[in-house]
Amino acid sequence: MNNFGTRELDVVVIGAGQAGLSAAYHLRRAGLGPDRDFVVLDHAPRPGGAWQFRWPSLTYGKVHGMHSLPGMELTDADGSRPSSEVIGAYFDAYELRFGLRVHRPVEVSAVRDGAGGRLLVETSEGTYAPRALINATGTWDRPFWPRYPGQETFRGRQLHTASYPGPEEFTGLRVVVVGGGASGTQHLMEIAEVAAETYWVTRRPPVFREGPFGEEAGRAAVAMVEDRVRSGLPPQSVVSVTGLPLNDAVRRAREQGILDRLPMFERITPDGVSWPDGRVVEADVILWATGFRAAVEHLAPLKLREPGGGIRVEDTRAVRDPRVHLVGYGPSASTIGANRAGRAAVRSVTRLLERVPV
Repeated sequence: MNNFGTRELDVVVIGAGQAGLSAAYHLRRAGLGPDRDFVVLDHAPRPGGAWQFRWPSLTYGKVHGMHSLPGMELTDADGSRPSSEVIGAYFDAYELRFGLRVHRPVEVSAVRDGAGGRLLVETSEGTYAPRALINATGTWDRPFWPRYPGQETFRGRQLHTASYPGPEEFTGLRVVVVGGGASGTQHLMEIAEVAAETYWVTRRPPVFREGPFGEEAGRAAVAMVEDRVRSGLPPQSVVSVTGLPLNDAVRRAREQGILDRLPMFERITPDGVSWPDGRVVEADVILWATGFRAAVEHLAPLKLREPGGGIRVEDTRAVRDPRVHLVGYGPSASTIGANRAGRAAVRSVTRLLERVPV
């Protein structure tokens, strides 16, 4: 790793997942050169974005839609292989094919306002001073852990989706799965095959979606998330407003009683969880499948947050600082949305660079 003082260039891209690679691809198409005009920084140890951290039992065949990156299709993928391997290899090949020269592992500690209209991006390999920033840090690094009374007294194991190891470690155990999203149901259906007992707990009754999810429904879901972002509220995931797809595996799990949902418990006890009506469940493990939050703490010095707690974004541009673009944030947090956001961000950045004197 090359350490330096402060290096000036046009654009810094933070994150090399789907959104970051899409942005880097479009920067190259716009005539900007990697390590000359722009740089891509990624804190992960290898290519693959957040996919490289997914649990081994999440095979590629179980992935709910993976759109190819721009300019290179993902073809002939083995659905029985772990998605971490399939997508990791695909991202690796993509970076090599387009010569994106991703710097990794590089930690970004802060982004600040700099001199002469530039930003200062402080990293573990030195400080960059770009004219524009494309932030593509996703959510994987910020797992959300709800807090409940008695949580610190639980004598069993608590873990989050971010460190879910696969079902084998739960063999013969009593497991409470918390969360009504896709990860929660996937974990539950796997664990139920080996666990002594499983319980599914969600804050709201889950909504199962019948039939295909068409373009009109997709646009409506994205619009709901986009409205929150435009209002300066923390984004919800697109998945959170689409409902759970009712496929054959989910139907079987419902028939078998695996997906019988319980309302949210009131407190955690040393031996399990309890409800206001006196019901108690004993458990060895609580698995929090409670989602993630946007990993944007490094942007805090720029004071981009609105009173509602989110960063207000129009298209991909941060309203409070037009030099900063967020991709894979809010409405672009799906694989197809990340692709489109990368292209949109680069269009906006190139217009900005044309107006900024060298």
